[in-house]
Amino acid sequence: MSRVQLALRVADLEASVTFYARLFGAEPAKRRPGYANFAIAEPPLKLVLIEGEAGEDTRMDHLGVEVEDSAQVAAAAERLKGAGLATFEETDTSCCYALQDKVWVRGPGSEPWEVYVVKADAHTLERTCCTPTA
Repeated sequence: MSRVQLALRVADLEASVTFYARLFGAEPAKRRPGYANFAIAEPPLKLVLIEGEAGEDTRMDHLGVEVEDSAQVAAAAERLKGAGLATFEETDTSCCYALQDKVWVRGPGSEPWEVYVVKADAHTLERTCCTPTA
């Protein structure tokens, strides 16, 4: 099952977790220092909360599509390249407390989109992982 991902950078992680748990009627699927994610069944959504700086407004960090396996990431990369989009691929990268394969593209407003698969848990957040350099 694929689902859309929305990653938000939030100033108050605990207040945000409480709000989104109430909004979606679900508890986080994963909690780590400075990080939480929700795997919402309806609507199909992966909501990621990344702790930002105190006092800053919540902002979109990045968008994505979570897929089931690495073959789907590779197929997405080929499709995106075939559509004339500039891609940046990462394999076996540690990001958001998970080992992932992913391909990045940027929208017309420079918004980052990733197509990714979570392969395993990881022990670190790696705060720079959600900002592709290409």
